[in-house]
Amino acid sequence: MSPTETTSEQEFVSRASNLVPLLKANAAWTEENRRLHPETLEALTDAGFFRMRIPKRYGGHEVGLRTLSEAVTELGRGDGSTSWTAGVWTISTWIACLFPDEVQDEIFSTPDVRVCGILSPTVTATPTKGGYLVNGKWTFNSGAQQSHWNTNSALLLDPDADGPQPIMTAIPLKELEIVDDWYTSGLRGSGSVSTVARDVFVPAERVLKMGPVLRQQYASVKNAGSPIFRAPLLPTACATVSATVLGLAKAAKEAFFERLPERKITYTDYTRQSEAPLTHLQVAEATAKVDETEFHALRAADLVDAKAASGEEWTLEERARVRLDLGATCQRAKEAVDILATASGGSSIYDSVPIQRIERDIRTLNLHAIMHPNTNFELYGRILCGLGPNTHYL
Repeated sequence: MSPTETTSEQEFVSRASNLVPLLKANAAWTEENRRLHPETLEALTDAGFFRMRIPKRYGGHEVGLRTLSEAVTELGRGDGSTSWTAGVWTISTWIACLFPDEVQDEIFSTPDVRVCGILSPTVTATPTKGGYLVNGKWTFNSGAQQSHWNTNSALLLDPDADGPQPIMTAIPLKELEIVDDWYTSGLRGSGSVSTVARDVFVPAERVLKMGPVLRQQYASVKNAGSPIFRAPLLPTACATVSATVLGLAKAAKEAFFERLPERKITYTDYTRQSEAPLTHLQVAEATAKVDETEFHALRAADLVDAKAASGEEWTLEERARVRLDLGATCQRAKEAVDILATASGGSSIYDSVPIQRIERDIRTLNLHAIMHPNTNFELYGRILCGLGPNTHYL
């Protein structure tokens, strides 16, 4: 796709939907090799996916979060790891757009640049002349082996400051050591390896203080007038990753019905599983839960878009509700997949049957620290009960 081509937002969703057969065909390779298939990367690039959320001055499209969510959902119908990694790339690319404009010039000088990132500050940064020295290890760095830049959090240890301060850094991947440690039960194809910084120098302009970022005080001047770059970080990230969960829930339903016509229920009189009342109850309940998953995922995306367009200030309850929607998306999707996987019988444990991979991917996402239903429900419940939040990640 040409960088200068004008594309409607809905066209990106259609393009993502058209990639589903390719992603399904490459899913086994992706899982076995623990990274996205080269054909998948090429297809995402040709579809303009990596330009969806970058500034128009770099040939981007600045699409809204609802459009992005629908596109990421479609990718999830094809393969969870691809959808997750692509979603992480869009979040981290969006974060890169919060840095000073000269830093963006450097990052986006690479066509269709891929930026991955980590929000958990597990490394340290110390002041030095002209910038900072960064040391430590980030885990769960999705897509790192196929990325150009990393936007990662760190703890700034400044002797002149009042204690450690979280910061966001922008570092070329070539300056980091990659530890190939991603051997997991789920989302294997996301290649969420660890990256290590050893006295990596980061210029001062490539560092953002997280305090202002979480208050929507961004460093970019040229992006200030664009609605998508006025949105808050956590609601943007949470709504994006919700889409992968929704895509997997839809994929599970599709995978179940694809196998249903040929299935019976062994050791019973049912020669056709589709005729059993139990099956009717299972698919109806699972469908209701998939629909509920979609409600929560898209409600969050729509809220981010609406607030960004209006410029209205976010309330604490609204920020916490996006976290609630993320938790509910994960919970309902897992419940739906559990029902459909249970109804899929013993033959579904073979590697060639997609629902076993979908089930593992959904379980993995439900264990993610920012996505865990219990954590998100507790947070929203605290707000409802008049207590303050127990996190800054809102």
